[in-house]
Order: sequence, then C-alpha cells, then structure tokens
Amino acid sequence: MAALDDYNGKEKAAMLLISLGPEKSAEIFKYLKEDEIEALTLEIANISSVMPDIKEEVLEEFYQICIAQQYITEGGIVYAKQILEKALGENKAHEIINKLTVSLQVRPFDFIRKDDISQVINFIQNEHPQTIALILSYLKPPQAAEILASLESDKQADVAKRVALMDRTSPDVIKEIENTLEKKLSSIMTADYADVGGVDAIVEILNSVDRATEKNIMETLETEDLELSEEIKKKMFVFEDILSLDNRSIQNVLRQDIDNRELAIALKGSSEDVQNIIFQNLSKRLASMIKEEMEFMGPVRRSDVEEAQQKIVNIIRRLQDTGEIIIARGGGDELIV
Repeated sequence: MAALDDYNGKEKAAMLLISLGPEKSAEIFKYLKEDEIEALTLEIANISSVMPDIKEEVLEEFYQICIAQQYITEGGIVYAKQILEKALGENKAHEIINKLTVSLQVRPFDFIRKDDISQVINFIQNEHPQTIALILSYLKPPQAAEILASLESDKQADVAKRVALMDRTSPDVIKEIENTLEKKLSSIMTADYADVGGVDAIVEILNSVDRATEKNIMETLETEDLELSEEIKKKMFVFEDILSLDNRSIQNVLRQDIDNRELAIALKGSSEDVQNIIFQNLSKRLASMIKEEMEFMGPVRRSDVEEAQQKIVNIIRRLQDTGEIIIARGGGDELIV
C-alpha cells in the first residue's frame, strides 16, 4: 500500500485539490500561473481516487506547512523550528521546515528581525556599499531605513544609488553574503537570478528615513546622477499623497501659482477622495469653476494628467524643503474620461 512519501510534490498538490473540493480548488487556481494550472489539471485527471488515509495525511501535511509558514513570517526560520520541535518533535519539525523552504523559497535574509538590526548595523558598517545595498534590498523598508540612516553620510548616497540601480543578483553572491553573516539559509535560495532593488525599493527606504538623511542622499544624487535623482523624486510623493496633508498645508499649496486648467486636468485623473479634499479647501466659487472645467474639457490624455499632477507635486516638495509644509514620514497614454 502506497505511503504519502511515495508521491511527488505535484501529485500531492493534485490530491490536496481533490480533497478540498471544486469550489476551494477554483479559488486556489486564481493564484497560480497558467502552466501550473495546466500541470495540476492534468495530474488531477490522472488520479481516479484518493484513499481516505492518504487524504488525511495530505491535508495534515498541508496544514503543518501552513502553520510553519506562519511561524516563519512571525519570527523567522529559527523561531519556526523551535515551535515545531516542541509541538511535533525534532525529526518531524526538520522534515516540515525542509519541505517548506524548498517549495516556498523563503526570501533571503529573512532571518534578520528588528531585534537583530543593531548587530547587523555593527557588522556591515565597513562592508562594501554594493554588499550593503544588496542586504537593504531584501529587508523591509523600516529596517533598511534604520541601517541606511546609521551609515556615514558620504556612504548613504552611494548605497542608495546602488539600491536604485540594482537589477538582478546571482544566488551565489547572496549565498556568500548570508554565509558571511553566519546564517545557514542556502536551502531556501532560488534556483535562478533574483530581482531585487530598483527605484521603487530605494523610494520605500527613503520614505522611511528621517528628513536629514533623505536630504543628504538626494543632494548627493543630484550632483552625481541628476536623472536618477529626478526619477526618485517623482515617486517619493505622488499626487494621491495629498490626502496625507492637513487642510492648512493644502491651502498653502493651492495659494501658489497653479493654473486653474492645470488643476482641473490634475484632478480629472485623481480619486474622488483627492477631488473632495481639494474642493473643500477652495472657495465655493473657485471649486465650482474647476468642476465646470473638468466637466466640459472632455477626455484627457494620461500623459497630460501626469504632467499636471507632477507640477503640483513639485510645488509640494518645494514647500516641504523650505519648511512651509510638513509631509508625514513613515503605463500607457490612455484617455481619462
């Protein structure tokens, strides 16, 4: 009689879907890639039935892996292993962790938690900026921000630039750095190159650092790579973030030299919440004029909307730089009708 270990991962997945029933399986399919759906569908078609004891084992294994994944999310691999060992014994815990790390490809540097940040800071202070950039790319923005802010001022911009320009990194390089950090996570590395870094990554980090650190980095980048600094600036405060400003700040922005038609175009492509908060901070007469302008201007190109919104964002950034307002820290060219 076949045991659960006699089946491969694909067969177990197919049996799990059969056990869960068509409705739940259909929900799971929504999160799978097309080739994965095809492979599982074929596997399901080749299974005539699932024995009751195998069904129970498949569901139990799936449940244990889900619980283990939750533990990993809460406290990392070591924490998950300790909890599972207490609940299931050392051998079973080791088996589940191995299955989980191989199948779910836990993110590199997942072992670094907030309590460890001070140790990480001490360790990487003298590392090469590229090494630091790689580590920051894998951390959560608040953690990365804490490390970035702790670096020497002349190194901050260099590291930020390297994060922004980072594209793909070899698993061997990541593994070597992890080993240097004395953490054994080689079993959860991805088989191919991993996408890390980029402008979005450094924007998230910069949005989490203190204003002084951000200012130092951006001023240095403006000198060294103006195009990159402009790209980062555009993403650091987007038009919809106006919702995070208080009424006095919004009124200050609206008192600047903003053309009524440009404001109407900017609002044309914004959410109802943004439109409402802008109208609330305009005089009734001017709000009425802007609404009329929006109604009668017809369809507007996405590029025109983005250009108008960016002009207002630039004003907001300028007012922030001069201290007149405070910002809380933390596609195609289709028509907008």
